[in-house]
Amino acid sequence: METTFTDQPKAAAQQVAQQTVLSILLALSFTHFLNDTMQSLIPAMYPVLKDSLKLNFTQVGLITLTFQMSASLLQPLVGLYTDKKPQPYSLAIGMGFTLIGLVSLSMAHSFPMVLVSVGLVGIGSAVFHPEASRLAYMASGGKHGMAQSLFQVGGNAGSSLGPLLAAMVIVPFGQFHVIWFSVAALIAIVIMLNISKWYLNNTHRIKPKKVVQQPDQPTLSNTRIVFSLGILLVLIFSKYFYMASMTSYYTFYLMDRFHVSVQSAQVYLFIFLFAVAAGTFIGGPIGDRIGRKYVIWISILGVAPFSLLLPHATLMWTAVLSVFIGVILSSAFSAILVYAQELVPGKVGMIAGLFFGLAFGMAGVGSALLGRLADATSISYVYEVCAYLPLIGILTALLPNLEKKK
Repeated sequence: METTFTDQPKAAAQQVAQQTVLSILLALSFTHFLNDTMQSLIPAMYPVLKDSLKLNFTQVGLITLTFQMSASLLQPLVGLYTDKKPQPYSLAIGMGFTLIGLVSLSMAHSFPMVLVSVGLVGIGSAVFHPEASRLAYMASGGKHGMAQSLFQVGGNAGSSLGPLLAAMVIVPFGQFHVIWFSVAALIAIVIMLNISKWYLNNTHRIKPKKVVQQPDQPTLSNTRIVFSLGILLVLIFSKYFYMASMTSYYTFYLMDRFHVSVQSAQVYLFIFLFAVAAGTFIGGPIGDRIGRKYVIWISILGVAPFSLLLPHATLMWTAVLSVFIGVILSSAFSAILVYAQELVPGKVGMIAGLFFGLAFGMAGVGSALLGRLADATSISYVYEVCAYLPLIGILTALLPNLEKKK
């Protein structure tokens, strides 16, 4: 069949539309990279703050708790509100809070001022994550797992870079130099303003569509849906409590057990977080192909052998095991988020806010409790206890299969 002149503009328009969607996904991933780079500076600065402000592990945990709770409590509310009234320019506004928080943190010379500063960064995160996740869903073209993974891998790459930047800039030159990273916030604001224009012109993509039940898909009662969401939340607890032990206390563990320097410990933390970033992209596309339930199962329960070995390993094997833990554990979140969004269609922002919020909340509560445990016992004992958390992944067996039967 010959292509008519009328068809050519349509084909060209479709191609431009596809390129626009890909550019939005890449822009979102890059802004997530910048956002989480700045956020990861907070735990990366813990050794500096602990020494300069004479903090104990409980106070270190409270810094994480303040940051994570300011993010977690607001995220579901932001998602619920923007499901009803989309706010295209909210991303740039949220990044403005992060910018103010970073500037404040660079000049914070008391424990309460540190808490206020990280709280402002947390508010910026609360606005960013549910709205950016919704945009990734809008621009996915139906490949929701791939889109969420691409979005997440930017964030995790940024998280991995924070400790390395802290080792290069903040540890040798001092706390005030964190102000230089406010340039990243300004760059992110400029990109977000451009993304917002696309968001404003494409809000029709997020209007709830009538859900048609396919004959080969399972019909779930409201009770089963609520039960399944509960299981997913417990799995988030398992994942992020363990992640809290690594992001907040891994450097202290390495310095205490193997007597490495602060900068060397930051490099080992970078290795772990880079593994997290590398593994993030795996979960989404594989979940699209083989089913998200299987990815969740492997990702959480599959970490257990490595987490159980970690407290008994040498320095070299600790680094090796941390890579396996990072790669395997990081593949879960995209699969869990998209699985939850499929459980509750039409509530993309609310579900994203709930799960991002819970992830931040669990990390904050976990960090505070583990800091208290470290003060009461030892930092090594924390890792002996946390080693058993991935075994909770066995609850994945209770989740229903949502994929169509082949």
